Amino acid sequence: MLYSGMRHLNRAALLALLTLSGAAHATLENDAGTLLPYGPRVAGSPANEQARTYLEAQFRALGYDTRRQSFTYSRFDDLGSDVQVAGQTLAGTALQDSAGGTVQAAVVRVPGTGTPEDFARVDVRGKVAVVQRGQIPFLQKAQNALGAGATGVVIVNNAAGDFRGTLGQRTALPVLGVSPTAGEALKDGVTVTLNVRVREGDVTGINLIASRSGQPGSSVLFGAHLDSVQGAPGANDNLSGSLTVLEIARRAATTPLGGRSTFVLFDGEEDGLLGSRAFVKDNTAMVQGLKAMLNFDMVGVNVMPLSISGTPALMDTARRAGLPTAGSDIGRSDHVPFRDAGVPAAMFYRGEDANYHKPGDTVLDLGLVRETADVAVTLADAVLSATPAN
Repeated sequence: MLYSGMRHLNRAALLALLTLSGAAHATLENDAGTLLPYGPRVAGSPANEQARTYLEAQFRALGYDTRRQSFTYSRFDDLGSDVQVAGQTLAGTALQDSAGGTVQAAVVRVPGTGTPEDFARVDVRGKVAVVQRGQIPFLQKAQNALGAGATGVVIVNNAAGDFRGTLGQRTALPVLGVSPTAGEALKDGVTVTLNVRVREGDVTGINLIASRSGQPGSSVLFGAHLDSVQGAPGANDNLSGSLTVLEIARRAATTPLGGRSTFVLFDGEEDGLLGSRAFVKDNTAMVQGLKAMLNFDMVGVNVMPLSISGTPALMDTARRAGLPTAGSDIGRSDHVPFRDAGVPAAMFYRGEDANYHKPGDTVLDLGLVRETADVAVTLADAVLSATPAN
């Protein structure tokens, strides 16, 4: 069953929808029905903490001990940037490391992609330079615009939709990224108001860790990131993975698997795998004892059949168990710090759906979550069958 637009349902309607989904799997449906209405779970936000508190209570109710691991980092946030033209407000995204500010000036369409030669062909002094994405790094575009005297920069995406980007170092110019549709409205010579609203400051991320006390040391770690990006409710990215971890914990609660597992919901993944990096750094002995780290990211929308990619020996184990593998290219998610620390690691993934990092990320198929948990438990059992308990 697909859960679409759940943020827009009142509580009574939501509960009615969940009831219709079938009482046989009420627990997982209740989890989704509780968590999705919180909205985007950006690290450091109230919604992020609400979700973690709820999930912590679920782990404890299953008999697991929980603990929290905090870490602090600096983050650049777009507080809602746009460009106004001819009575329209066109949404955009400030590039990370952009200066903030409001600029009202005429547009100059810079030919090409913003190379020095491109800027030499037009006069952007005191104007807002509009350039195409591509060919050279964002920072070079901004530096070239600044050197030519522009007071602001708009970078137009070279593919459909908005984009997020990073300059790599602070710049004195406000720099906004927009979609091709928004870019079409920025005609040469028209006056615009460029609003780049940004904030930079410290954020505290919190990993949630669950395990059973008084049991043999953990051999398998099941992990997923709980945080989502600004503006995206994060149903598939990555409530789907978080609920997979919880579902596995439920199934394992009264089995030997539960005593040999650790379950972690990482924070700060969207800001650079920061939660998993902090975990690996601060839990060296435990990490070195792991036989497998299984990570779940975007497993709730069937863009493609479930695939597992990972380190070679672990993929050999998965193939012997008859599971769907996709080689050793395991992408960029919270398994990476574990792999880099020498832990056999695997990534469970169903592909990037159309609502990736967008407000429309409200779709979650709980049947796919259960299927992912099935496959993960099979792989974990295969790993443990070759690893006798202490």
